[in-house]
Amino acid sequence: MRTAYSVESVRRAEQALMARLPEGALMQRAAAGLAAVCGEMLGRVYGARVALLVGSGDNGGDALYAGARLARRGAGVTAVLLSPERAHPGGLAALRAAGGRVGGLPARADLVVDGIIGIGGTGALRPAAAELVRAVEESGAPVVAVDLPSGVDADTGEVPGPAVTADVTVTFGAHKPGLLIDPGRSRAGVLRLMDIGLDLGPAGTPAALAYQHADVAALLPRPGAVSDKYRRGVVGIAAGSHRYPGAAVLVVAGALRGGAGAVRYLGPNGDAVIGRFPETLLGAGRVQAWAVGPGLDDDAGARERMARAFEAEVPMLVDADGLRLLAELRPGGRTAPLLLTPHAGEAAALLGTERGVVEGARLASARELARRYGATVLLKGSTTVVVDAEGPALVNPTGTGWLATAGSGDVLSGLAGSLLAAGLPSREAAACGAYLHGLAARLAPVPPSASEVAAALPEAWHEVLRTGG
Repeated sequence: MRTAYSVESVRRAEQALMARLPEGALMQRAAAGLAAVCGEMLGRVYGARVALLVGSGDNGGDALYAGARLARRGAGVTAVLLSPERAHPGGLAALRAAGGRVGGLPARADLVVDGIIGIGGTGALRPAAAELVRAVEESGAPVVAVDLPSGVDADTGEVPGPAVTADVTVTFGAHKPGLLIDPGRSRAGVLRLMDIGLDLGPAGTPAALAYQHADVAALLPRPGAVSDKYRRGVVGIAAGSHRYPGAAVLVVAGALRGGAGAVRYLGPNGDAVIGRFPETLLGAGRVQAWAVGPGLDDDAGARERMARAFEAEVPMLVDADGLRLLAELRPGGRTAPLLLTPHAGEAAALLGTERGVVEGARLASARELARRYGATVLLKGSTTVVVDAEGPALVNPTGTGWLATAGSGDVLSGLAGSLLAAGLPSREAAACGAYLHGLAARLAPVPPSASEVAAALPEAWHEVLRTGG
């Protein structure tokens, strides 16, 4: 499992470690790891041109000491100081002693090291820093970021203004949530985690988690010797309409591959569903969880099916058109678990804001939805995040842009709903569903349709259980 810690937790761990080490030892550890990655990126260090973007904090010190190490190996290193009077004195002296110099941004650089602002930075970059970042982008030089791309919020991934887009980010001691959650994640490039000896156990619980194969394998339902289809769980599907029959078929497709023992469909598209999946049960009956919403349209029948599922007091997943109907049902009076799976546009409608606001603050938006509706929220998009009102966010690492295709979310709804019926709690059902869904998209033919993603789910299960279980 990949864990990410808040700035506050990392700072506490750093302070505890620095109290036990000689002065400056921790920065030297960070600089050594940073210089090693820079050397790998350059390939040939001797004669290479390296530019350091140096701010006034410890990130600038890390960059300067790493630059000194590269200069001693024959690189031509230039430090661009954003605040010359506040540059780290020890790092600056080390760079000069190694043959590096201070100056403006070189016309050509083989590598740029971003040490402008570290994990303690908040808000937009100041104008001088923003202008320097624009110049680096125009140069096309590869960039390695020190701990975090400057301009990205370490705790949330928000990018309130111009920010560095790194090819590689070398982060120290622990991942930060902003490196795993967009829009910050898309700025970070390849993540390289450097162990500098931090003990984060006493520092607090992680702020974000990203499952790996073994974590998902440990959670996925598996039948036992005495299992039957009802003991494994029955998931009810209320999806589709005369206008959107395909939604019903796709939700059922995902549900049949979600680990529950049976899938029960309630809606007007029974013939289409049975034609594709004759094992599906039709009509009302007892279920252990509901997945509702995709393709429901907006008529009295849709509202009736939604209300029936809502009143069942079993775990319930709501997606797509069901999200529009949710407010009418007053979810605050419901006690059974509720899982909402909006994309950014749907989340914005529920929150009364603009889509761009949600996309720019994915974590905060998902948390607010969870608080308002007393629900677990799976916010789909460039980074799929799963949150409750409190506790660590679960960040899905398997997503791919190929999932941006019609019907893909319908498959996920059925899959996660089936995991709910099989007994997984809402948070784990959402995270495992997103993980398998993303992995299936990677295994499906390119470019995949939603039906092909559903068809690849058994292979995704097999890969997770084979390598992680």
